[in-house]
Amino acid sequence: MKKAIRRLLQFDAPYTRFELRETESLGTPSFFARSRARRAKRTGEKGTLSSRLDENRDWLCECFHAKINTDLILRPFCIGADRRALAVNLNGMADDTKVADFILRPAFRMRETVGAKELPAYFRDHALSMQETELSRSREDVLRAITEGRTAILLDGTGEAILCDTRGFVSRPVGAPQNETTILGPKEAFTENIRTNVTLMRRILKRPDFVCEFRDSGGSNRTQLALAYLEGTVNPTLLNEVKRRLDTISTDMRLTVGRIEQLIEDFTYLPLPQMLKTERPDRAASAVLDGRIALLVEGCPLAGVLPITIGTLMESGEDRDMRQPVGTVVRIVRMLGALVSTYLPAYFLALALHHPGQLSSEILETVIASRAMVFLPLWMEMIFLLLVFQLVREAGLRVPGSIGHAIGIIGGLLLGQAAVSANIVSTVVLIIVALTGLGNFTIPDYSAQVAAAYYRVLLCIFATLGGLLGITLIGLCATAIMCSVKSFGVPFFTPYAPVTKHREHLLFSGKLQQRAHADDWSNTERRRV
Repeated sequence: MKKAIRRLLQFDAPYTRFELRETESLGTPSFFARSRARRAKRTGEKGTLSSRLDENRDWLCECFHAKINTDLILRPFCIGADRRALAVNLNGMADDTKVADFILRPAFRMRETVGAKELPAYFRDHALSMQETELSRSREDVLRAITEGRTAILLDGTGEAILCDTRGFVSRPVGAPQNETTILGPKEAFTENIRTNVTLMRRILKRPDFVCEFRDSGGSNRTQLALAYLEGTVNPTLLNEVKRRLDTISTDMRLTVGRIEQLIEDFTYLPLPQMLKTERPDRAASAVLDGRIALLVEGCPLAGVLPITIGTLMESGEDRDMRQPVGTVVRIVRMLGALVSTYLPAYFLALALHHPGQLSSEILETVIASRAMVFLPLWMEMIFLLLVFQLVREAGLRVPGSIGHAIGIIGGLLLGQAAVSANIVSTVVLIIVALTGLGNFTIPDYSAQVAAAYYRVLLCIFATLGGLLGITLIGLCATAIMCSVKSFGVPFFTPYAPVTKHREHLLFSGKLQQRAHADDWSNTERRRV
């Protein structure tokens, strides 16, 4: 019986959750990273190019289904007098001008001939006037280069390809942030092009130790990822753990920052996000300077910042741009708005249903008079209005352009007035839900806003069942859960639980001071030296 209870409660289960500790070993890259590299190397050795140009051409036509796929461009040409070659790219992905001016023209002018073994390197070094080129014998590298927009040059009799960077596909220009609007901060936002996003961060971080490590995700699509961090500052154990988790991704779905977060996070069913998603390069660069890691994904105009804490979700990118008194007032108003938005509906239900003696007679008379003709129970009326508020908000977000703002305002006014006139809801509950909605908008992070709405409905249910005791019970349980949550090894309530040397205030904006090292809340390497 004792053994069954131990197995059920997992008393004997070893603690395997990843956690950053003060005494962790720096270690080396994980076993999965090494095994995957060896597996990729073996695959590349088996799938090598043929020395015959016709066989390589037939193989490419078969891979890209050239009979029905007209996007594949096969441009035969000659190097020198009689050396046959083939330039392969995808229409619309490669720049035709770059291919014609920097590949074909130099090849037609080349007259010197060398042996087949030395020809690829000689042609690259003496003929091609391009900055980024690569020699490869792997079929996998050739396929990946063509699908990325590069041009593969296949030479007859060599079994080696020259991969040239001729990417020229159309991408969206850098614009202003849509969701993280700023008054004092920069007006640049990430785009869907990962190279552009890296450039935006490099314009801010002009340091030689700023590293952008490119890697491919698992699966047949092989989405390009980039890990941005400061070498010598970021915690090496954290970096290796993030790489290990990324190596476990093997899927054919379209990857974004939000999907990668769900695939590598520890607590899947927790409403709060465990990775900060931002569209502002300056915010991502500030996180990198603090010793964190920024994750960029090809085709996603967001950057994922990890690890994070509860203070990160409540911070705005321009808090540090304000003077100390003004920044403190803004932070206090933001925290009060978040607390009012989360607890006000449940607190009103608890007092009205279970503790009416805590209310004054005037307030009770107002509540009773406003609900004289309302047929819905009070708790159902509150939850109904909260759901209607979320419905109006989602409709305003999804409708394109300025129409969305009009739908949010006009829809809220019309629905509220019509619901009161039809005696479906009362005016007191409508005012409380309106204050709740305003307070919810003070939370800077959108994912945290959705999590607060989820928690708000849960509080209303327990306030209806148990009054203030139910609110206290859910509040204690939620606090205990968040204290046990770790974002990639960092506790969610850092630096308060546990206490760290660096104490960044959540409410009060401290005096802005110069610093020479990153903060120690994630046990950064320079702080430990």
